[in-house]
Amino acid sequence: MNCTFLRKPSLTLPLAALTLAMTSAYAAPTVGPAGIAFYTAPASTPSGVHGDLISYRSTTVKLGATAPSTKAWAVMYKSTDSLGAPNVVTGTVLVPVALWTGGGTRPTVSYAVGTHGLAQNCAPSLQMVGGTDYEAANITAALKAGYAVLVSDYQGYTTGSTPTYLAGASQGNAVLDIVRAATQIPFGGISASTKTAVWGYSQGGQSAAWAAQRHAAYAPGVNLVGVAAGGVPADFLRTADYLDGSAGASFLFGGVIGLAQQYPTAIPLDTLTNAAGQAAIAKGKTQCVFESLFELMNDNLSDYTLGNKTLDELTAIPAINATLRAQDLGGDKVSVPLYQYHGKADEFIPIDQAVNLKKAYCSKFSNVSFDVFPSEHIVTQFQAAPTVLTWLGDRFAGKAAVSTCATTAADPQSTANPSGGNFVVTLDKWPLTATVGLKGLAQTVTLPATSTFSANADVTAKRLTGDLVVPDFKQSLKILGIGSAVGLRITPVGQATGTVALDNQGQLNIDGVVYANITITSLSGISFGECKTVTPVAFPIKFTGPVSSLGNGGLSFSGTTTFPQIKGCGISAILSAFMSGPGQTYSFAVAPPAPVKY
Repeated sequence: MNCTFLRKPSLTLPLAALTLAMTSAYAAPTVGPAGIAFYTAPASTPSGVHGDLISYRSTTVKLGATAPSTKAWAVMYKSTDSLGAPNVVTGTVLVPVALWTGGGTRPTVSYAVGTHGLAQNCAPSLQMVGGTDYEAANITAALKAGYAVLVSDYQGYTTGSTPTYLAGASQGNAVLDIVRAATQIPFGGISASTKTAVWGYSQGGQSAAWAAQRHAAYAPGVNLVGVAAGGVPADFLRTADYLDGSAGASFLFGGVIGLAQQYPTAIPLDTLTNAAGQAAIAKGKTQCVFESLFELMNDNLSDYTLGNKTLDELTAIPAINATLRAQDLGGDKVSVPLYQYHGKADEFIPIDQAVNLKKAYCSKFSNVSFDVFPSEHIVTQFQAAPTVLTWLGDRFAGKAAVSTCATTAADPQSTANPSGGNFVVTLDKWPLTATVGLKGLAQTVTLPATSTFSANADVTAKRLTGDLVVPDFKQSLKILGIGSAVGLRITPVGQATGTVALDNQGQLNIDGVVYANITITSLSGISFGECKTVTPVAFPIKFTGPVSSLGNGGLSFSGTTTFPQIKGCGISAILSAFMSGPGQTYSFAVAPPAPVKY
């Protein structure tokens, strides 16, 4: 934009345009190059203000088979780091191809991602292109709701840079600034006045909460109507202590590297680390989240520090202590409704400090609604998505948010697995929706709605154990053309057993089996004795898919099996003729329990 030209007296412009020209004198965005060259930042930070779009290009993302048709752009834009200095950030803008039919302009969700890793190829924008982003399920869910979705990479994924991981203000700024940047994409279809919400979990929850706190002073032009922040690390000293020597130690190590990048004087890594620490830092900068998770599991920070200084010793150093405290949340009122949520069994981010964050916001008269989910960290991230989207939809519709600040409920207590052990995902009496197709009868048996499945998935040991509970029930079936109420009992034999693995791309693989005896207890109310399969039926439980399936209801097992002969009663021969043999089908779907308001 040529400001000299704008000052010609013969040209008349609206006041808004003149204001923009005076406050944001910057070069018009350019079409960026293809490939990784797009991530090369300008030699010097362009003039203008935060939120200015520097460059953009069309891109193609792979979010999965269920994702709606979407227009997508890679963007590079101006933002501000945690020290107030201008920086350059990349990200992705996604707009559904289908027309918005919800009235008014299409709402926008600035989706704040969680931990992705420190290597450049871990950038969300690059992982979405490659089809490996583990948060694709939540992004897809927001797109299916019809919203434009903006995904900031945060600072540090430009070529030659290191992410300032967990530097809260920088992340919050980036999440807000991509909103304005998106409105500057030619024919992008995103209005500057559109209703906007921020949604994030874990590191993304931290980013979302920072965006909520900074919005009024930093980006008041963003029409923010609500913020959803889950799994928030709000108290850094408490969270760091929780992570040190635990299954989530990699998040602490990543935070040390990221904060040292943003605050090199306060956290001089070269003088704080020993040789093992230097090697771990170098390797960590080449890894994505699941690689580093297993690489550093249960390690103590003291193993990598000069003189083996402990976390307590390091955080007692005034400069380090002040830096960590600068990332704490809750110091400012949130001026828009906030939906906060956390997993009761979270083994990475302690729930007690999240509860304290809610209390801090409520003490400043913020409007906060808090939900407690029964699950651990990764499961909660995806389990909460439908609830989050319903809450966001109400904010976009202009409905008043209901606060739970006045709750009299007791503080939720952690049910997390013990720290310092294996990485175990626990499913505790999760609702089971299951059917069994009887080939000989060409009919389907539906298990009771009160059936449950419990499991411990030890991802470290790659071991799965579980328990199936099916109450006795009756099913209407036609046998020899006669309708009968058949009493059924499915009794597991031992535990479900198998293997479970999580790869570096966040793909979950389960390979196990559960055995169960099947008993016909009655026929039209008449008992004929113990009509039972002579040996247990094997139900293979095999699954391959994204880790998000653990929480979003996508965890299902289906296949075929063989029913052995039924013996032990007067009509065994008839029952065996119609209910035994190969080719019997089954489908088991496991979904998480509902959250509880707090």
